[in-house]
Amino acid sequence: MIKSGRKWRNWSGVVTATPETVIYPLHIDEVAGIVKRCREEGLKLRVVGSGHSFTAIAASNNVLLSLDRMQGVLHVDHEACTVTVWAGTKLRILGELLHSEGLAQENLGDIDVQSIAGAISTGTHGTGVAFGNISTQVIGMTIVTGTGEVVDVTEKAQPELFKALQISLGSLGIIVQVTLRVRPAYKLRYDSSRVPLSSCLEQLDSLARGHRNFEFYWFPYAEPCQLKMLNETAEPVTPNKLGGYVSEVVLENAVFGALSALCRRLPRISPSVSRLCAAAVPTSSKVDYSHRVYATKRLVRFNEMEYNLPIEAMEPVIREMRERMASEGYRVHFPIECRFAKGDQIWLSPAYGRDSAYIAVHMYRGMPFERYFADMERIFLQYGGRPHWGKLHTLKARELRAAYPMWNPFHEMRRRLDPDGVFLTSYLQELFVE
Repeated sequence: MIKSGRKWRNWSGVVTATPETVIYPLHIDEVAGIVKRCREEGLKLRVVGSGHSFTAIAASNNVLLSLDRMQGVLHVDHEACTVTVWAGTKLRILGELLHSEGLAQENLGDIDVQSIAGAISTGTHGTGVAFGNISTQVIGMTIVTGTGEVVDVTEKAQPELFKALQISLGSLGIIVQVTLRVRPAYKLRYDSSRVPLSSCLEQLDSLARGHRNFEFYWFPYAEPCQLKMLNETAEPVTPNKLGGYVSEVVLENAVFGALSALCRRLPRISPSVSRLCAAAVPTSSKVDYSHRVYATKRLVRFNEMEYNLPIEAMEPVIREMRERMASEGYRVHFPIECRFAKGDQIWLSPAYGRDSAYIAVHMYRGMPFERYFADMERIFLQYGGRPHWGKLHTLKARELRAAYPMWNPFHEMRRRLDPDGVFLTSYLQELFVE
């Protein structure tokens, strides 16, 4: 146990907390004891991973619990292609550990600093119409409930609890171990190209369904957009070249970071910087093992809002966003990220019951984002949008209940597993309690 008093900040710096205590347990029994103590003393407990959520989902002014000392692979079943890991294992570490066993996850997002438990709890996703979010790869979990009970959960044995736990915002219990369905290691060919946004939208369905993983970035006030395609390949791994380093680290981070800092000082130049960045989109390709291709270095910090939409809404929403940007003239230069995901039956998944599009808007850290995000959110909501749980949004319990068919059963489960609200911080009360 480490006494605190120091301020905790999330990755972007938009969320802060001053926990009384920060704890780094080493084993499950210790986690259970901490939960029981918090329950007895009426303290609010949250688990913090890498702090990569943009909301206050991990914040607590009472007790923060980190699983950073509970990382690594516990068991590998090569015949069944499953692996059990400590829940604090960071995705970057997990990728290399699986690779050493000749295995890999079937899909990942473009950031790999999160813990596997954090990625599961917030509905983290990659892109690809054939793939669900990372939670759909889970086949079993061990949790510590709000009463300190240790419970093993599988879909076959406890189907309702399992569907509630797959995305739970950490409100049902502390996930301490995760069993994942994996696959043999594979290589991906990454291709980046630049096309007019109008051309991208005309070919949207064929692009999304014609590649294993497809996403695109479009820039406010600019016509060119970036297409990113990933496809499995047997080609040899591309040697590390200076050009790749210059593109990924120097241009996408150092130069973009300098331009972003300039936009913060001189916001009026943001549209011009956006057009400059659009014109500089690289045309390139590379081959590497999957976990090394999915991840993108993110050294320039920002705030983000992302919404899930019915897949057919992608094109009309983008056209409406463009019209609103033209009329309002927001001072923004960050591109908009557009991805796809297969629908699922996870109770609190934004992709529940529908094949989905995801659209994410960003603003450089330190620049005002409220009006821009609010206007984009209104458009998303007109098309049945559901917010990503780890990204900024303004919805409260009443609006969320209307968006999720399994909302009431989820909360019945939550009250059963955490009857005293140990995990129910003020931020979660805003989301869950009307």
